[in-house]
Amino acid sequence: MLSIENVTSAYGRIEVLHGVTLHVAAGEIVTLIGANGAGKTTLLHAISGVQPLTAGSITFDGKPIEQVPAHLRVALGIAQVPEGRQLFDPLSVKDNLRLGAWSRVDDPEADLARVRVMFPMLEAMWEKPAGALSGGQQQMLAIGRALMAKPKLLLLDEPSMGLAPNLVDRVLAVIRALKDDGLTILLVEQNAAAALAIADRAYVLETGRITLSGSAAEIQSDRRVQDAYLGI
Repeated sequence: MLSIENVTSAYGRIEVLHGVTLHVAAGEIVTLIGANGAGKTTLLHAISGVQPLTAGSITFDGKPIEQVPAHLRVALGIAQVPEGRQLFDPLSVKDNLRLGAWSRVDDPEADLARVRVMFPMLEAMWEKPAGALSGGQQQMLAIGRALMAKPKLLLLDEPSMGLAPNLVDRVLAVIRALKDDGLTILLVEQNAAAALAIADRAYVLETGRITLSGSAAEIQSDRRVQDAYLGI
């Protein structure tokens, strides 16, 4: 579904991604792990179209998209849940969700109802401003907002950040359920153990380069990953 070939990207003169190649097949969860500053968020931004490439190509559903503007990539089926959630705090839960469907030409009401069922913890807060929600509720809202775009590919950037352990488990359960429903997911997560536990495959990104890739089990059993990211 997603093919990234030799992608390079920079902020001004500072190159952040150095020839990254990565592939995500339809229906799988692929996780990207790495330290802060490795370039994980930059790569997601490159996929979603808000960070330009200086070299390389990105193919989605068999079509090159590196020249496609970000808003049209959403219409093609790519939605991102950004790091830090980036909700519209003064707006209600319902209105935040409706904004997630801005690119659609069909009626989103059925999907709005689906999100309400999927995230019952939001039900009591339906008319409340998003800024009044707890961290866990905000993360569920951010995921729900992305789902309102009816994506084929969901990009998740640090969904467990700042959450209590029980809420991390709940978010991971939601991600697994979305995969079971057929959604394709690229997951960036500093909690490497949690990410590898639900992923099909994994890549390790270090200082802008892919240094290791394989099945989640293979990456989990690699001594270098255990030492650097798993604390084993």
